[in-house]
Amino acid sequence: MGKSSEPARHAPYNKGLDSTATCAARSALQNASRIAVLTGAGISAESGIPTFRGPGGIWRTYRAENLATPEAFARNPKFVWEWYDYRRSVIATVGPNAGHRALAAFEQRGGDFTLITQNVDGLHDRAGSRNVLKVHGDIWSLRCTICGREREEKSARLTELPPHCRCGGLERPGVVWFGEALPSSVWELAQRAARHIDVLLVVGTSAVVHPVAGLAHLAKSHGAMVVEVNLAETPVTSVADYSLRGSAAEVLPELFA
Repeated sequence: MGKSSEPARHAPYNKGLDSTATCAARSALQNASRIAVLTGAGISAESGIPTFRGPGGIWRTYRAENLATPEAFARNPKFVWEWYDYRRSVIATVGPNAGHRALAAFEQRGGDFTLITQNVDGLHDRAGSRNVLKVHGDIWSLRCTICGREREEKSARLTELPPHCRCGGLERPGVVWFGEALPSSVWELAQRAARHIDVLLVVGTSAVVHPVAGLAHLAKSHGAMVVEVNLAETPVTSVADYSLRGSAAEVLPELFA
């Protein structure tokens, strides 16, 4: 599938009404041999998980440097863990929405499909997605600050705050904090996918957090068609071939129908 030279088609999504842009995006996805999807906080917000930067977002209420940096954890690990324990309890009360389930169902049809997510909530896993690259980590993973051992802990509330490894070391959330590099192996796979796909579907991301925000530009520069699904315009909109205004739960089931 060659690189499009036409300007992006931006269309509001109306359930039951197939716009030209929606039909063209659906056709591109159905005919593509290799597809990658990049998801952000917007798709999780539809399940009831607060976003970070949107209206009512977490960083409008709390200071990121007090909760999501290595320095904050070094100063007060219990305070940081209390916040992450609260987030885990909130996530445990919600489930995947129709957008998550549509992506999982499409992957199960077979083919070359990669799901790249900025979300740490695990909702894609719970929806049934398998080939998931978690570029910002996983809130259900704990990592020892001494021996590096990682373990999965799915309890909504931890019994010990802060938790400790069996070696005695302090454990931290298995997420990427501000000022930290992305997990190198996961990030390399995400970039490789972006370079070798026919279509990149970008869903519910503000596209302001780098380097992940650059994946759409990378895919486009290697000949991929870029399709955006978002409630609002983002920096990705300018490079998208098709930008559909709507929620993931509404648009994705129709795109993959």
